Amino acid sequence: MFKAIVITSSKVLFEGDVRSVFLPGSTGEFEVLELHKPILSLLRQGDVVINGDRKIPVKRGAMRMSGDELVAVVEE
Repeated sequence: MFKAIVITSSKVLFEGDVRSVFLPGSTGEFEVLELHKPILSLLRQGDVVINGDRKIPVKRGAMRMSGDELVAVVEE
């Protein structure tokens, strides 16, 4: 498991330990799992899906995976 944080400029949408996060990347959808290599990506409109069942709709944003933490800054 790894830590994931999904935030907007004004609030925290999700914070917790996860097994997977599926993201709408600017060049295609992708999934981040534990021990993923460091990555930065812009996000397009779509759903951030946490552990295969929790969906957070986003308009756009950016994400970073580093070490055992994923941070996504999004616009709802």
